[in-house]
Amino acid sequence: MSGLVLKLNPRERVLVNGAVIENGDRRSKLSILTPNANILRLRDAIRPDEVNTPVRRVCYIAQLVLSGDASEEDARHQLTRGIDQLRQALMDEDSHLQLCAALAAVTGGDFYRALKCLRALLPYEERLIAAQAS
Repeated sequence: MSGLVLKLNPRERVLVNGAVIENGDRRSKLSILTPNANILRLRDAIRPDEVNTPVRRVCYIAQLVLSGDASEEDARHQLTRGIDQLRQALMDEDSHLQLCAALAAVTGGDFYRALKCLRALLPYEERLIAAQAS
């Protein structure tokens, strides 16, 4: 059997198809066998007050689909537009590859993979902002 395996720390919370699940007192593993299940580790979630940069805004839209707070159809349009805007601003090869992968994931309806690709850009964005502030 294949599927997603989540390794959870004690008391760690995860959102699975809109339901918050909290682990017990010990580390554990969960196997998610349902294809296309919407999964989000709450420790990795971007809070609304943290949506203060272009990459974070696009990540947040993908996250809203995974949490069940936005429809795939609405989010697909917003994500496509946001990724296109990021491609105009982030012109290095690594960012371009991540954005292309994110766009392919959005087009294919894989919002978890899109979020993963977009989150990879957060450290780069932070370095750009820090360099601009200096």
